[in-house]
Amino acid sequence: MTNSCVLIVGAGRMGRGIAQSYALAGVKVVLVDLKHRDAADFEALSTSVKTDIEADLRFTAELGFLSREDVEATLTRISIVSADAFDSTETSVTVAYEALPETLRLKQQAFDWANKRLHQDTVIASTTSTLDVNELASMVTNPERFLNAHWLNPAHLMPLVEVAVGDRTSDSSYQQVHDSLELIGKVPVKCAASPGYIVPRIQALAMNEAARLVEEGVATAEDVDKAVRVGFGLRFAVLGMLEFIDWGGNDILYHASKHMSRTVDENRYRAPDIIAENMRAGRNGLREKQGFYDYEKMDVDEYRRERLGRFLDLVEYSDLLPSGLRRREK
Repeated sequence: MTNSCVLIVGAGRMGRGIAQSYALAGVKVVLVDLKHRDAADFEALSTSVKTDIEADLRFTAELGFLSREDVEATLTRISIVSADAFDSTETSVTVAYEALPETLRLKQQAFDWANKRLHQDTVIASTTSTLDVNELASMVTNPERFLNAHWLNPAHLMPLVEVAVGDRTSDSSYQQVHDSLELIGKVPVKCAASPGYIVPRIQALAMNEAARLVEEGVATAEDVDKAVRVGFGLRFAVLGMLEFIDWGGNDILYHASKHMSRTVDENRYRAPDIIAENMRAGRNGLREKQGFYDYEKMDVDEYRRERLGRFLDLVEYSDLLPSGLRRREK
């Protein structure tokens, strides 16, 4: 009789965060340490991993999100083994994650180990944030089972996981990882094997622009961050970025981009072709019931009420309601 588990190759920060995510949801996890160590060094590593994870869990409990019993139960679901000690005949691996630093040499070592130790149909997901998914897939026997799962830090708290499929990734492999993530309360999104995936591409542009504002003397770091927290951040916690274009109007973005291209930087603010094409086709968003989304069959008034209601809830929770607004008792 074999025990089923999620396997994580690499016991660093990312591996520990993924382990917590699954263990909190009641799933057994095996963390594999690939580095050759003597018994004393391995024991020290094991103690360090367990201490760090326990500290995170106890902090979460102090905030009122876990009980002491939850902390203890979660810790019992996490095992740490050396590369030589793992026995695939005693453990059925549902999904294997590679969570080693961003070098091809270390990734190759992890996949060599997995190719020898795991069943040839076991789905393997890297957690790389920079390396090419298709290049990594070539290191795996049966590359149809390979893809990338880009977790955002802190992995045990951030809901989003970007699942990047390679040219040869099978639909069943993607679905298995997708379902595994949803099972533990994560929110997977699918994307192609493109550098930066989704969040890092958008995030890098926004962070660089924030730094330029300080560099150019437009605003202080404190005011830039305040603007992001109470302006940019609140809106995009409720509306997606493309959804927001539809709300404000694609034509507004089109003209604003042309102006910013002339006055700030031609290349940084040039609108992509899809914005110009939507403009020509009259797909400018909610008011025309066509944009990045199709609103023709939607109850737009109800949709607006739902989104604005969520926004007001968030503003209230953030203690930022404008003067004169307060929640009335029903």
